[in-house]
Amino acid sequence: MDILKEKESGSLSEECDEALIIFHHRQCTDIQLRKIVQLEDDSIFFDALLRIRRIGRIESRLHALMLLRKLFKVVDPAQITGIKDELFEETVRILKDNGVSLQTIKASLELVTEIIRWGRNRIKAAESGMVSVLIELLIDNSDRRVCELMLVALEQICWCAEGRAKFLEHAAGLATVSKKVLRVSHVASDRAVRILFLICRFSSSYRVLQEMLEVGVVSKLCLVIQVDCSETTKERVKQILNLNSRLWKEASCIPAHLLSSYPSL
Repeated sequence: MDILKEKESGSLSEECDEALIIFHHRQCTDIQLRKIVQLEDDSIFFDALLRIRRIGRIESRLHALMLLRKLFKVVDPAQITGIKDELFEETVRILKDNGVSLQTIKASLELVTEIIRWGRNRIKAAESGMVSVLIELLIDNSDRRVCELMLVALEQICWCAEGRAKFLEHAAGLATVSKKVLRVSHVASDRAVRILFLICRFSSSYRVLQEMLEVGVVSKLCLVIQVDCSETTKERVKQILNLNSRLWKEASCIPAHLLSSYPSL
């Protein structure tokens, strides 16, 4: 453990890299992982792993991410709720780094989606600038799993008012999320619809609802009712459409063949 904590700045030592490789390949049980954290000052230990994410080599950063995921699965929830803002800030840096591997991006997103629902972590993620980065990456990303993870993260962040505000600040937020509906997977469609539901349920305004008409969100929602997808997703879509039927139901910009599927109140 001391090897992981020895470097406060600059590049990491070869011993640190080797220690991470050993940890990565060693099949530790949950009990062993808990003991690792309990025997150490856990804040120092987690800080060391976060520092490795920032300044370590590509392979070391990936190993640190995977070790963090393993540890967060076994630690007390109080430790997860007390995560420092730095974790989310470092995740944003990784996502913005064009030189990062797809595997590292996936590992970062998997870590975030597992811890974001605890305590104030949604707010920390929103304040880190993560919403804007996720939307930008969603625009051109075609990897199914990455898209799913980004939509899961966005949905979790949108459960807080700060997250929804950041989402609506982005000019392409609504259009980008709606375009992923029916284009990626059932999981992605479900999460995208959940995001739109949260916006309509808790943060709607005339401007927002009008934008949803103009960028094709409402037409896409009407299409969801007509095609083969989960009943849960369809029911959530119907709730969205019913919530805003006064403004949307007679809209001239919705094609007639889609408007015909608009649910009756």
